[in-house]
Order: sequence, then C-alpha cells, then structure tokens
Amino acid sequence: MFSSKDKKKPTWKELLKREAPVQLPAAHDALTAKLIQRAGFAAYQIGGFALVGARHGLPDIDLTRFAEQSAGVRDILPASSLPVLVDADDGYGDVKNVTHTVQSYEAMGVSAIFLEDQVSPKRCGHMSGKKVIQPEVMEERISAAAAARTSEDFFLVARTDAREPEGLDSALRRAERYVRAGADGIYVEAPKSVKEIEEIGKALPGTPQMTNMFEGDNETPWLTPKELGKLGFSMILYPTSLLFRVVRSIQRGLEDLKAGKQVPHKEAVDMSEYEDITGLARWAEIENRFQHGHGH
Repeated sequence: MFSSKDKKKPTWKELLKREAPVQLPAAHDALTAKLIQRAGFAAYQIGGFALVGARHGLPDIDLTRFAEQSAGVRDILPASSLPVLVDADDGYGDVKNVTHTVQSYEAMGVSAIFLEDQVSPKRCGHMSGKKVIQPEVMEERISAAAAARTSEDFFLVARTDAREPEGLDSALRRAERYVRAGADGIYVEAPKSVKEIEEIGKALPGTPQMTNMFEGDNETPWLTPKELGKLGFSMILYPTSLLFRVVRSIQRGLEDLKAGKQVPHKEAVDMSEYEDITGLARWAEIENRFQHGHGH
C-alpha cells in the first residue's frame, strides 16, 4: 500500500513526454502490479484479457462487464504507486455507461483508459470474427468520455478493431475521426505485418499512438521498444507476456508436485524474498510501534 508521502505521480501526458515509448506490462493482480514497480517500469496496464483470465478463469469474450472488471481494478490499484492505464472495453454500453465508466475509473485514481469500437458482445482483439460499430456511434462515446472526466489529465485512448473486418485504410480513417471527437491517443488493434505497423505509426503525426506486442499469437510481429519508438509509437502494451509465463510456471509446479518432486530452487522465490516483495517489514514495524505497550 502506498502513502501520500510517495512522490507525486506523473500525469499520463508527463509520462509520455518523459518516457516514450512507455512499456506497459499487464498486471492481472495486485502482486504482479507490485512486481512491475519493483522491476523499474514507469507505468503499467490492467488489461481485460489478463484480468478476466486470472480472476475468473474465462476467455476474453465479454462474459464479465464493468462490475467485475472494476472490482479487479480496485483490488490492484493500491499495490503500486505507478500511473496505470485500464482497458475499459467498449465502455459497457451507450454514452451513459461510458460516462459512468470514465467517472468511476477517474475517481479510483486511474491515469488513462482505452475504449474500443467493437459491437457488443466484444472479444479479444486477436480473435477472428470481430464486428465494429458505426464510427458515428464511437464518436458519440468518445465525446461523452471526454466530457465526463473532471480533469484533462485523465487520458483517453480510442481503440479501433476495424483492421480485420474493414481493412487498414478504414481503421486509419476511423482513428482520425476519433481524434477529432476528443481522443487523446489512438490504438489501431491487430496489425498483420511490420509494414502495417509502420503505416499506422506515421498515420497521425502529433497524436500519441499505442500498439501491443501480443505474445502467443503469430499475427502481430514482435518489435523492440526502440524499434516501435522510431516508428512513432509512444505506448506499448504487453497483454499476455506475464500471464502466459505465469500459467506455464503453475503447470510446471503442478507436474512436479504430482510426481512428488520439490520445486527447483532456481524456479521459485524463497520465504525471505517473498516477505520482502509483500512488505512484511513495514507491517512488523507498525505492530512494534503501536502494540504490546511499545512506545513511539
């Protein structure tokens, strides 16, 4: 838990000025958010794919909505003092729902969100069979989102999933329209090649652009932060990198247990390291200071 004594959290715009491209690993729980901060990242994301998978054991096909997702976000936020971007899916309905989503996340202390233009029920951006809403409907949602925030520091990214159903040109035209409607940043989901990534990167000069490196999927090619920065991207999402590795670790641990084997030391933290990660010393200090007749 972080106190108000922490140095002031930068706004998302300050972060982009200082750090671009910002790498955003996905925290599917509070422990992961803590570890991301300890590893020296400047910010992180809470992505729908990882959250619904880890918290509910479900695929990312819109089986959970705002209540479940925001409960997950609320549990994760206190574990890290870093700025966080939250996947707000489609805003969970019409302009009223979008307004409620924006106001709720801003009040919780979220720094940025992205909203997407899929038809409900939406699905993971790297699944086939996506459909998108009319661009006019998305423009209304973006305008509502921009009007709902109390501070312009709350950063709004508009995501378009139109690449698959309508082609890249259509996706880029939508991106332009979404910026005019009030989006601070743009995210064209699921490009199919380095050439497409290059084309997206130079499409909207002056507008912060986000892309993702979706591991475990052969569609989007892997590029380094440096390469993506050169191509014009200032935010990079890693929605699956940590989750997929964690899943493999749990599977390996279970195989070992089933075979009656101890976990190899190099594959696990020990008790003292875990206590350090979870901040046991701080809680012990509070206990000593205020309990059992200890003085100040």
